[in-house]
Amino acid sequence: MSLSGKRVIVTGGAKGLGAAICHGLAAQGAQVAITDVDGAAGAALAREIEADGGTAFFVAMDVASEDGWRSAIAQIQARWGGVDILVNNAAIASAFTAIEDRSPDDWDRSMAINARGPFLGIRALLPMFRAQGGGVIVNVSSVAGLGQSQIMDPAYACSKAALSMLTRIVAAQHGGEGVRCNSVHPGPIDSPLARQAYGDADAFAKRLTRVPIGRLARMDEVVAAILFLASDASSYLNGVALPVDGGALVQ
Repeated sequence: MSLSGKRVIVTGGAKGLGAAICHGLAAQGAQVAITDVDGAAGAALAREIEADGGTAFFVAMDVASEDGWRSAIAQIQARWGGVDILVNNAAIASAFTAIEDRSPDDWDRSMAINARGPFLGIRALLPMFRAQGGGVIVNVSSVAGLGQSQIMDPAYACSKAALSMLTRIVAAQHGGEGVRCNSVHPGPIDSPLARQAYGDADAFAKRLTRVPIGRLARMDEVVAAILFLASDASSYLNGVALPVDGGALVQ
């Protein structure tokens, strides 16, 4: 499953699952452009990957900003000449908040990061992918975008459902141009994002009752699925929604 020489953008790559994805890609020989709003953590991760013999650099970017995408891609093109793979990982989550208790601004923020961000990235890269004969997109969605709706935070679930449909649309409408687009749908991961979303001990325990395996996913288990979809090992997969959920969606 070598990714040697592949030029990859990872959004939200500075910490948590994003950092694990960047490490995994670099270990497989990819050149990794780490994007994030956390400049200190992103730059530190790039130095760490380089010290380990990998290739990486950090680009500060707000995924919800069109200008941010334009600037980031220009920097990556200047350094590497192009992009082969986009991993849309940046996301925000919060504790369950009922619809009537959710402010419109808070709802819009979830949509901006979790759905608008991937849209802007795909929109910006499609012309490049088309010109170079193809590209790969991996969208990091969630089981929340597919089911278990009774227990999911409305804003998070709806934003991830939008990302799931965006995956299918891109796969259907641009597969003929050599662009593959698939999504990974983790259940609760042992990550800062999950710990934030289920900070209350009772809520966390209740969440695990909806996972037949009965535990959080390990980072490496989710990263393995992302690397598979990013690599040529999945060359005939397009528009796939791959759950990595411990069996949550079979309930």
